[in-house]
Amino acid sequence: MSDTQASLLRMIGGAKDLQSVVRSMKALAASGIVQYERSVAALAEYSHTIDLGLCVCLRRAGSTPADTGRGKDMDVGGAIIFGSDHGLVGQFNEVLVDFALKTLVDWGGCLQVWAVGERIAARLADEALSLRGGFVLPNAVAGITPLVGQILMETEAFRSQSEGGPFYLFHNRPCQGGYTPVCQRLLPLDDAWRRRLQALPWPTAQLPQVFGNSAATLGALIGEYLFVSLFRACAESLASENASRLAAMQRAEKNIEELLEELGGRFHRLRQSSIDQELFDIISGFEALSAKSD
Repeated sequence: MSDTQASLLRMIGGAKDLQSVVRSMKALAASGIVQYERSVAALAEYSHTIDLGLCVCLRRAGSTPADTGRGKDMDVGGAIIFGSDHGLVGQFNEVLVDFALKTLVDWGGCLQVWAVGERIAARLADEALSLRGGFVLPNAVAGITPLVGQILMETEAFRSQSEGGPFYLFHNRPCQGGYTPVCQRLLPLDDAWRRRLQALPWPTAQLPQVFGNSAATLGALIGEYLFVSLFRACAESLASENASRLAAMQRAEKNIEELLEELGGRFHRLRQSSIDQELFDIISGFEALSAKSD
C-alpha cells in the first residue's frame, strides 16, 4: 500500500471519528431542547397564576405600583443579555448583540450591562459596552433557579443605587426554524404593564378578594413576576442555544458525509489505479517471459 493510500485511510478514519463526536453532540443538543422547552411549558400555568394575582391586586389598588421608574437618576439604565458559555452555536451571540445594540440605539443615558454567558460577554466587550458583571449559564434546568436568584440580588443592589432607570432583558427565543432575538422591558413597572394585567379576564364568575396587607401581597407577587420573567428568559435562551448547536451539528454532519464520500471515491480510484498498474506489470512480465521461451 502506498503512502498516499495510507494518508487517505488516516483522513477517512479521522473524519469518521469526528462524525461520531458530531452525532453525540446532536443527541445532547436535541435532549437539551426538550428539557428546556418542557420547563418553559411547565412555567406557563404558574406565570398565568401570578398574572391573575397581580390583576386582582392592581384592580383593588387602582393605581400604578410604587416602582414607577421616577428616581433620582433616570440616566442610568441596565440590561441583562443571555448568551452562551460555549461555542459551536453559529451566529447565536452575534445576532443577539446586534439586536440589542439596535434596540438601545436611542438610549442616551449610561447603560450597565450584565452578560449571562462567557461567549456573549466577550462579544459585548468588543462593542465597548459597559459590563457591570457576568454570570455562568447552568448545564441543566435545576441550575436556572440559583442563577435567577443571583441575578435578582445583583440587579436589586444596582437599582437601589441608580433608583429607577429602565431595565431591559434580551435573549433568544425558540421559533419554527430556529430562534429569534427578543427584548422585554423588565423594569420599571409602568402604566402599560398595569393596564395589560388589569384587562385580564377572571376565569370564574366568583370575583376574588385580597385578605390582609394588600401592599405586601402586591410586593410578593411582583417579586414572583420578576422571577418568572428571568426564569423563562434563561430557559428559552438555553433552548435556543441547543437549537442553534443542533443546526450547526447537522450542517457539520452533512459536510462530513460529503467529505467521506469524496475521500472514499479518491481512495477507491487510487486503489483501482494501483491494482491496474500491478496487473499491467504482471502481464508485461508474462509477455517478456513468453518471448524469451520462444
